[in-house]
Amino acid sequence: MKPVIALVGRPNVGKSTLFNRMTKSRDAIVADFSGLTRDRHYGDGRLGDREFIVIDTGGFEPDSSTGIVKEMAKQTRQAVAEADAVIFVLDVRTGLAGQDQDIGRYLRQCNKRVFVAVNKAEGMSDSPLLAEFHELGMGEPHPVSAAHGQGIRSLLEAVLDSFEVPEDAVFEGDAEEEDESKAIRLAVAGRPNVGKSTLINTWLGEERLVAFDMPGTTRDAISVDFEHGGQKFKLIDTAGLRRKGKVFEAIEKFSVVKTLQAISDANVVLLLIDATQGVTDQDAHIAGYALDSGRAVVIAINKWDAIDSYQRETIERQILTRLAFLRFAPILKISALKRQGLGPLWKALADAYSSAYRKMTTPVLTRLIQEAVQHQQPQRAGISRPKLRYAHQGGMNPPIVVIHGNALEGVSDVYKRYLEGRIRDHYKLVGTPLKIELRSSKNPFAET
Repeated sequence: MKPVIALVGRPNVGKSTLFNRMTKSRDAIVADFSGLTRDRHYGDGRLGDREFIVIDTGGFEPDSSTGIVKEMAKQTRQAVAEADAVIFVLDVRTGLAGQDQDIGRYLRQCNKRVFVAVNKAEGMSDSPLLAEFHELGMGEPHPVSAAHGQGIRSLLEAVLDSFEVPEDAVFEGDAEEEDESKAIRLAVAGRPNVGKSTLINTWLGEERLVAFDMPGTTRDAISVDFEHGGQKFKLIDTAGLRRKGKVFEAIEKFSVVKTLQAISDANVVLLLIDATQGVTDQDAHIAGYALDSGRAVVIAINKWDAIDSYQRETIERQILTRLAFLRFAPILKISALKRQGLGPLWKALADAYSSAYRKMTTPVLTRLIQEAVQHQQPQRAGISRPKLRYAHQGGMNPPIVVIHGNALEGVSDVYKRYLEGRIRDHYKLVGTPLKIELRSSKNPFAET
């Protein structure tokens, strides 16, 4: 499971700039005044083969008791509770402030792994100004420059090296080695109160649920092993199993970081939607992350029995428009409370998993591509027409089809979707994304 790293510090020390540098994005708004970031902001990062989730937070004032500053402090405490490690960001230009000492005391009480990053230290790796930050008693300060990208790699290496890589970790490219006889890792994702707990109770029984209702922070993974129809499943909880009041108030029932971790660790994602609320932006965000992760997806509309015919037509239109990028995902109408539609749901989950790990032989794929070209050739790109010669499978979960040929950079997205449709129809792929990679042959005489 991906480690979670929280960025904490007082206002305007460069946390959002560091967040953007670590995630290689511009998702966090950056400006030269304090208090810009207020909510927690989540992003994905990668260093070599190591992946992680990073949380950006607003300026932290641990003793704040009123107004927006109090709410920002609450958000930061939530981020620290969710995190496996904390990067304490400071500003070398302003030195060690009293507020930094307050934050340091709070972090020591939290009993987290803390790494000190002294920002805005471009060209100052040996500066005596860094000695001041040893007063925090939190280990060696790491001089970094988020704006210029200096020292970021060594900081991340220090943070990630503190985590042991699980023996059963599956890295990208290893998916094809997955043994289909193993349990299917199933993540149930969705907004609060969509019926996740009700559905899980229906599957497992209340006694099993209580046995796994352990207190703790949201980063503690909860998985439940169970079997249905001879197939073993490992249910990955997305924080919906915890009963309200069993965890301290700052931990919400629905945790974004928990959902991101569960999706990344799953084989199949069950996206649960509340029929009475319709498809919201949060549903679309969760679905988008599942698609970006390459996971198989099944959509279940819960509480279908609680809406009238007009509402049913409305939500079906919403799914077609707002979740159009999941057109490959089967849509099931269920009622977890009344146990309706659960049989077809199990079949859809099993079909999605088998599709994600479908084996495709090179001769069959090549024949499919050649037949597709005979039926409809790609359009010309300039003076030449792309030529598709042969294809082979490049990976599983999601299935990857690599097509070789000449001038393939001219193949349009429309034609790629056409090829995807032909492959899907032949292999009856449902519930899983399908990636097509085009590789053009190099002309050996191009440089002569």
